[in-house]
Amino acid sequence: MTGFEMTLLRRRLGGCGYTVHPFAYPSLRRGPRTNAMALRRFVDSVDADVVHFVAHSLGGIVVLHLFDQAPLQRPGRAVFLGTPLAGSRAARRVGEWPLMGRLLLGASLAGGLRGDVPAWHAGRELGMIAGTGNTYGVGRFFGGPLPRPHDGTVALDETQAHYVNRRLEVPCSHFGLLFRADVADAVCHFLRDGDFAPSS
Repeated sequence: MTGFEMTLLRRRLGGCGYTVHPFAYPSLRRGPRTNAMALRRFVDSVDADVVHFVAHSLGGIVVLHLFDQAPLQRPGRAVFLGTPLAGSRAARRVGEWPLMGRLLLGASLAGGLRGDVPAWHAGRELGMIAGTGNTYGVGRFFGGPLPRPHDGTVALDETQAHYVNRRLEVPCSHFGLLFRADVADAVCHFLRDGDFAPSS
């Protein structure tokens, strides 16, 4: 992930008054555990008393690994957008095809998209925003039918976990979560108050 896909969301969070530090990681060449080590070094370099985390899809799994490796972090909250905390059916299906799995998923299947993710050790509030647009996406194209509701890539039930404090469902696609103004507003509200705005 180059971080470019987060540009609009990053600008909107900046408009809410947050200083945003984008973290890019090689999702094909390195697995979530390894990328979490790099994220730890990156976060250590941020000069702030409070550090929030906003992560899309696989990025949320990288954050899970970060807190598994280094649970003592500065205070803050976290919001995940469409992160398959229970693993991804589509990814597991694609992973059954060795060549296609390496091409599309690389090292992200183990310790991540397969569902073998660590528990949430952050000790901080976690919000999940999930898409329910039932749209066409890479998950449906490569992985076959997904149980409804879904965002075209991740099914709603794959974003669920007992440690998620607040949830918000939005009728859009997996990548559409990054571009909607109401999603950005909900993220800002959660980072401020630990809840999603009722109007979102």
